[in-house]
Amino acid sequence: MAHQTVPATLALRKDAIGLREVLFQSITDMAPGAAIAASIPFGAAYAGGSLPLAGLFSAVSVAELAGRMPAAGSLATYAARGLHRAVGFLVAWAYVLVGVLISPLVLLQLGFTTAGTLHDELGWPAGLWWPWTLLGALIVMTAGIYGIRTSAGLGTVLGIFEIAVFVILAVLLIIHAGSANTLSVFGTGHTPPEHAGIAGVIAGSVYTILAFGGFEGAAPLAEEARDPRRTVRRAVLLATLLIGILYIFTTYAVDVAFGPDRFASFGTSGADSWEGVARSLYGAFWVLVFLAIVNSTVANANAGVNVSTRTAYAMGRIGAFPYALARLSTRRRSPVVAILLVTAATVAISFGLGFGYDPVTAFGIVATGLVILIVAAYIVTNLACIGYFLRAGRAEFNPLLHLVIPILGILAFIPAWLTAAGLRVPGLSFVTALTPPTSYAGPAAGIWMALGVMYLLVLSARNPQRVADVARVHLDEAPQREEVPR
Repeated sequence: MAHQTVPATLALRKDAIGLREVLFQSITDMAPGAAIAASIPFGAAYAGGSLPLAGLFSAVSVAELAGRMPAAGSLATYAARGLHRAVGFLVAWAYVLVGVLISPLVLLQLGFTTAGTLHDELGWPAGLWWPWTLLGALIVMTAGIYGIRTSAGLGTVLGIFEIAVFVILAVLLIIHAGSANTLSVFGTGHTPPEHAGIAGVIAGSVYTILAFGGFEGAAPLAEEARDPRRTVRRAVLLATLLIGILYIFTTYAVDVAFGPDRFASFGTSGADSWEGVARSLYGAFWVLVFLAIVNSTVANANAGVNVSTRTAYAMGRIGAFPYALARLSTRRRSPVVAILLVTAATVAISFGLGFGYDPVTAFGIVATGLVILIVAAYIVTNLACIGYFLRAGRAEFNPLLHLVIPILGILAFIPAWLTAAGLRVPGLSFVTALTPPTSYAGPAAGIWMALGVMYLLVLSARNPQRVADVARVHLDEAPQREEVPR
């Protein structure tokens, strides 16, 4: 069957954004401010001052694929063409939910972080978290409806601010550390006794890898980017490299300033946290740290909505999802139906879990489900990289880029997935069984994927071409046809 191009009425705004905006889509999807303040301190409990860069392996795989297939379907397209069309469909099914869950995850954090700070400083009610969550959702929705230029521009401004705050504070902390500056924090000498040596480093790397989550966020914006085959690839690699350097620099700074031998007690709140250190050493500077964390949650929610709505758009356009998801606003060319649906889901999940339990518990539930799905998608993407380039032939295949690095990426992400799922295996003592209600996230993710399998079977029986089209590149210029694995 001949490749069908996208009708103009269903096309996203082409050439709307450049490398800067696409780069900050990936950067804000990683939420560096929130990761520095929250994700990485969890790893410090195991690894002390060590910061492995295992997440870079998978970033290279995604970048290699993105350079070949600049479609809004992103990881779903990669999986379909590298492995099988059915796998691609299921990755899309999972990836849409991932994008949907990002917003409630970080906007719950926005809610309880803001409420807690205002309670401590001004005596406001500690439980008044929901107005801030709702405000964040409305800001992101408005930016999305106004179009990718507004949405990506918002992400760029917010991303620059959060990075600048932590870089400035890190420089001040390194200066404050003075003679305490040491490269020994990059070894295993400062791991805590209960996780001594390399075992602690491996355990800590799980949380560092999770801090890289979202590095592929540029891929779904490919159809709206100028020169997408180069732009997306550069954005994914640059975002991962730059934020990797940022993580190393900032963690080193707070490690030597706080004290390497005490760093295992460093956490996400109170005196032993970024905000606490900033308050004790530089007074009002803690306000900027607080604003950077809040800023990071909004930026991350904005990036998550871009990811989920573009994936839903791509699937709706080919009829694999309801066609309504491919409906665009006439003026802004934004997927308005998908944006409104994701916003409604964000509010429903945030309020349902936040009021049903509490916002912090709700955050843990959503985070667990999200990580189970996204890390599995990363593992599949690495496999897809191997499969795609093996099929491309000897002239295209690079053993290092297309075999060794993807395998290393898979090995790096397996402990992260086991940790998120709470599945204990011999040799990984840091993986602990989850307790209710956090443990409910695993079965919920499993139910979602089971529904996806059932829908896939129905769609394959009624209209298999829609499943096959997941593997096709939908751009205005028709790409060369390539064989799609059946």
